[in-house]
Amino acid sequence: MRVVDHLAAMKGRFDPEAAKRCAALLERARHASIRQPSELIRFHEIVLYLRAYPQSREVLDLADEILFSFSERLRGVDHDPFEDPEISGIAGTGLSTNFSYDVARSLVQRHARRIKIDWENYDRSDRLGPTLARLIPSAGEDAAVEPHVDWRAWFERAHGSIAWLLDHVEPEIYDLLEIPLRWELGDSPASRSRTRIPRRAIYYHHGPFLKRSGVSLEAEFRAPKIVVRKHSPKILDVILDTSAVRYRELWGFTHPDRAHVYHAYLGRGVDFFYFGVAPRWKLPVRGYHGGMFFKNGVPIGYVEALSQAEKMEVGFNLYYTFREGETAWLYAQILKIFRERAGSRCFSIDPYQLGHENEEAVDSGAFWFYRKLGFQTSSKELKPVIDREESRIRSNPAYRTPKSTLRKLAGSPMRYLCK
Repeated sequence: MRVVDHLAAMKGRFDPEAAKRCAALLERARHASIRQPSELIRFHEIVLYLRAYPQSREVLDLADEILFSFSERLRGVDHDPFEDPEISGIAGTGLSTNFSYDVARSLVQRHARRIKIDWENYDRSDRLGPTLARLIPSAGEDAAVEPHVDWRAWFERAHGSIAWLLDHVEPEIYDLLEIPLRWELGDSPASRSRTRIPRRAIYYHHGPFLKRSGVSLEAEFRAPKIVVRKHSPKILDVILDTSAVRYRELWGFTHPDRAHVYHAYLGRGVDFFYFGVAPRWKLPVRGYHGGMFFKNGVPIGYVEALSQAEKMEVGFNLYYTFREGETAWLYAQILKIFRERAGSRCFSIDPYQLGHENEEAVDSGAFWFYRKLGFQTSSKELKPVIDREESRIRSNPAYRTPKSTLRKLAGSPMRYLCK
């Protein structure tokens, strides 16, 4: 396990010696035999991080070689630990959940051979009864006179295809059936190990990351506008898959406006694709904006924003694997895009993003991330608490706000008003 520990220490180090050291460690790791699921997961996430933030071409190629062969490493290993939502999506594993009709249809159209009904985990397969009785007359006869109908047998006897069912039921009916689908990823390009978008020019860091203390929203907003161009809607399939392997569905990813997909290169190897929702699915009052960002071709997170006039509520989500990168700079670029393209001048953060009923945000100190970028609380009652905590931090840089206080600070939205 020492080689994995040493690899972890290479994250965020970009001097020439670090590039050589990292490549040598990856070469050793390529031949290492790791069998414990927890260590395999840790190994995968470290290598995936290094693929997104490589020190050299050799590091990038070795990282891809390891990741692209990951399904081989998992042969004979217990796959159950790999299906947790925070970990799911690794090549060679699978996942099971009841996707909504629109997501299921899209996935089945593109990954049909890998997706089937997960009968073992379908506790309410009797719900299929009325639907199959309508679609298969002889099954309807069975339902009328038999006390215990084997609906799985009828389904498989008829067609046995989830695509057939999706073609013959209304979306509302399908969603009520709550059918768990089993998606065996294998070496699919939809797996987290293998998802890439083309990027000819890889960005290799040759110095330290941009720190949050060096990021100013106002300075970024004053900088030249970011160039935005229309993009092919094909990227939407990559975005949907990237979200689905993590058990996530977003309104905009499920119902995107395929006619208006935009791309912006933010710099430093980051591509950002964003779009609204199709006219049929637009919200009655607020505008919806969804997007995903990629680092050197690897998806590293997504954004979901709701706008009304000049106000915008922004939900920014960086996948846990990549939370040691240039988060503040990236966040500033995305706000800059929305300010320039949607005319937003007031950005707000929902309490959940700050830690309200969200322990992950509490653990990461999300409140202070936004506060140090200039966001203000909307609660008069919390201002004395913030002043007290900031005074303690100034007098003792090692001080850390207790989690109980962070939960309290997360009880109200935060806002940033552009000057």
